[in-house]
Amino acid sequence: MISVDETIRYTNRKKFLKHLDELDINIRNNQRLIPNYGEKWRYGEAISTSFVESTINEVVAKRMVKKQQIQWTHKGVHYLLQTRTAVLNNDLHRHFERWYPGLKIEKNAEGPASILKMAA
Repeated sequence: MISVDETIRYTNRKKFLKHLDELDINIRNNQRLIPNYGEKWRYGEAISTSFVESTINEVVAKRMVKKQQIQWTHKGVHYLLQTRTAVLNNDLHRHFERWYPGLKIEKNAEGPASILKMAA
């Protein structure tokens, strides 16, 4: 699903593309479950409720306990929330394009960021 100009070289490019593929697959597989908070905000709808906040707090707190198999750090949670916010605000592609100047992400009907092109 990801198309990349092979002439552009980045350090750890293979690892970057692997993680990008995993992120794209995750977003596609869960797209129907991801609320568009930016759209809700623009239409004056409630963005969160105490139920949602309570659930989030419980999940985050559970993942930060050392006895859990998947443990989150404060830094990791912070980055996760920043990434999630960027996805919801349709800004994630801008961050990638800023970090990787040769990278251009085009949106289409198949998904949030389904075509990647490396500009020459």
